[in-house]
Amino acid sequence: MTTALQRLTVSDRTTGKIREVLDGQRHGPATALLFVGPAVIASIAYMDPGNFATNIQGGAKYGYTLLWVVLMANLIAMLFQGLSAKLGIVTGRNLAEMCRKHFPKPLVLVMWIVSEVAAMATDLAEFIGGAVGLSLLFHIPLMVGMVVIGIITYGILIFESRGFRPMELIIGSLMATICLCYLAEMFIAPVDWGQAGLHSILPQIPDATALTISVGIIGATVMPHAIYIHSGLTQNRAPARNPDERRKLLLFSNREVVVALLVAGLVNMAMVIMASSAFHAGHSDVAEIQTAYHTLTPLLGIGAAGIFLVSLLASGVSSSCVGTIAGQMIMQGFVGFGIPLWVRRLVTMIPSFIVVALGVNATNALVVSQVVLSFALPVPMIALVIFTCRSNIMGSFVNSRLTSALAIVGTVVILFLNVILLLQTFGVNIPGLPNS
Repeated sequence: MTTALQRLTVSDRTTGKIREVLDGQRHGPATALLFVGPAVIASIAYMDPGNFATNIQGGAKYGYTLLWVVLMANLIAMLFQGLSAKLGIVTGRNLAEMCRKHFPKPLVLVMWIVSEVAAMATDLAEFIGGAVGLSLLFHIPLMVGMVVIGIITYGILIFESRGFRPMELIIGSLMATICLCYLAEMFIAPVDWGQAGLHSILPQIPDATALTISVGIIGATVMPHAIYIHSGLTQNRAPARNPDERRKLLLFSNREVVVALLVAGLVNMAMVIMASSAFHAGHSDVAEIQTAYHTLTPLLGIGAAGIFLVSLLASGVSSSCVGTIAGQMIMQGFVGFGIPLWVRRLVTMIPSFIVVALGVNATNALVVSQVVLSFALPVPMIALVIFTCRSNIMGSFVNSRLTSALAIVGTVVILFLNVILLLQTFGVNIPGLPNS
């Protein structure tokens, strides 16, 4: 008996304990920890290096002005991550699989291509961001840093073969590292909390560049691959066997989504606040991660600069792992087959090496990648709203009218901002939005 128990993996033991909770055999506040995992992994997408790039630019150039964009994006993210988890729990399928089942093949093919482009843009941000942090921290060439990040992420991804729990624990630890780093930064940076609070609720877009950065912030916060992956992360833990179990799983899932996304949102706001308090007054031209690091040292000390790099490195490694897993899930869901993990890792790394080899500015590449993500974002958002609003798919778990209305409004906001950005890109003057 003891030998049999020892052979059970940590994932098997976690699944068994979750079953005990669902069966009413295990109780207490600590049981909530058993359900923690999917939202934590998904929330890493909201703290990736793309967030660093857009938040640094926004905070340095516009101070606290764009904090409301971060808050709005995070609220939208909470809603859609909750819907994604609900879709997976209720149907037992992830979002990509649902698209393949219910949409026409030509549309599925287009959605897959758009999602693959988004996955490459995601990996560009995560991979380059982690490499930048590594190269600055250890004074090594960026190309070498990229190779090292690739090896580290592949090493972590090997743990995925041991079940869901080891990956959740690793990603959770890296998330905690990022949070602690920015908590420390808040004690170091001279923050005007009154202005920060005001601009968190006061909508304002000063000029055209602010719009570009705002769309980048949204693209870096509400991410396509995070919406796809959350629905799939619920599949392999403890699938519901009846409506009562689905209700219990949804209760724990919604609580985790709120807490995990709240933490991610606070970290994003802390990034803008740190950039604003450190750079806006005398260094508003800071627009690159490398410049931010070198400027932080004389302004706030080597400790603040070092903490910044550690958080960037943890962000790059963790989000790169999650991005690779999401890319694999998206491919399997849309086209019904996958490829070896090392091939997937290699394919998504290639664009990053090309960008660096061509001498493209790393931070500019990060910001542009986030704008690309924002254009790809409506695809999974619209699909998710369609599925969760259909009673023939969700049954008694179909969205309420309020939830449906909020989801539609969130999608429309994203589409509206994208249309304005597209018009701006082609030189169309937008009333009330001066050029920077």
